[in-house]
Amino acid sequence: MNNVKRKDPDAKLDYPFDWRAKTNGHGDSDWLAPNETIVSYVITVDAGLTLLSSSESNGVVVAWLSGGEVGKWYKVACKITTNMGRIDERTLHIFIENK
Repeated sequence: MNNVKRKDPDAKLDYPFDWRAKTNGHGDSDWLAPNETIVSYVITVDAGLTLLSSSESNGVVVAWLSGGEVGKWYKVACKITTNMGRIDERTLHIFIENK
C-alpha cells in the first residue's frame, strides 16, 4: 500500500500532500506544471480521525490530524483543483498504534 503513515492516537501531527515534490526538494518529479497553482483543495478524513486544520503553500497542502483508535486504519484524501482546470486526488493511509 502506497502512502502509508503511522500515528500515535495522542499525537497531533502534520501530514503534507506535496504536489511539487521536486521543486520542494522532496522527490523526483513535480505533478504541477510550471506556473500552475492550486486554487482550491478539499481534505476528507475517515470518521474517528480529526482534521484540526489545513493550509496550502507553494504546491503543498498540509493537513493537521489528531485522534484515531489503536489498531485501525484511516484514509485521508486531498483533492485539488488548479488554475489550469486540472483536478486530482491523493490518499494517505494512516495506521494508529501506540508509540
